[in-house]
Amino acid sequence: MLSLQEIEKEKIFKPDFSSKSGRELLAFYLQTKFKQIFLYDKKQESPIINAISPDFITRFTKRIINNPAKRLLIGVTGESASGKSTICSEIQNVIGQFNMPVTVLSTDNYFNDISELINKYGSFDNVRDSGYDVDAPSSFQLDVLREDLESLSVGIDIKAPMYLPNGTGVSVPNAFEVKSQKIIVVEGIATMYEEVKDIFDIKIYVETENELRRSRFISRAVEERNQDEENALKHWNYISNAGEKYVKPFRKEADLVLNGNSNLKYFAQILEYIYNITNNFEN
Repeated sequence: MLSLQEIEKEKIFKPDFSSKSGRELLAFYLQTKFKQIFLYDKKQESPIINAISPDFITRFTKRIINNPAKRLLIGVTGESASGKSTICSEIQNVIGQFNMPVTVLSTDNYFNDISELINKYGSFDNVRDSGYDVDAPSSFQLDVLREDLESLSVGIDIKAPMYLPNGTGVSVPNAFEVKSQKIIVVEGIATMYEEVKDIFDIKIYVETENELRRSRFISRAVEERNQDEENALKHWNYISNAGEKYVKPFRKEADLVLNGNSNLKYFAQILEYIYNITNNFEN
């Protein structure tokens, strides 16, 4: 079987994108190449693409052609410990190798400030146990996130809030600068909530078997966050139920459903190939 690198060897002359025929040629070219990617992946022992929306290729190529100046917004969601952060890091690493400007933003920064609740109940765990639904859409500053994404999409830098991961529940407004780069990757469970999901050009859902997610989550909680195993299990039960309620329903709307346990070296090859086919023109 040919490798991804062997599939793409010849450059073609750049069409005149100001003409209708030139844009149609580009659309046909990109659609053909994306189909090659998906067919190639399907034949692998461990494919990275679990599902693809039937109209994704056509819709995405039209978006690139009709509005090439707009920043490319990629939204990545999935249940906790599904591997979405790892996949986002790999996207950033590979794109960085080609000196392509990329911004990665986490929706975890947009949690509401719940410091008063923590002061009232004594701890984050007590707030959760009191019935506060941590992962519900109402627990995020989705209006701020929407406004920030709209600014980034048209080239305007923003100052994002920062939710402090120290158990205080404090959210600092306008805490750090986020550059509006050509490619903007946004990851987190809130990425595809109703208030913001329509702004993304590519919507990705990362899925992984529950037992593997559970193992990852417990290990991370105990080893990295110094939680005792009993409390880690209690929080796992909460986020597992919250994921079923708030995150998993989006799977059927995703453009791409990715395997969260995929081989990152192979994933990097896919990203490199996408870069090559979108920059494969002679002037």
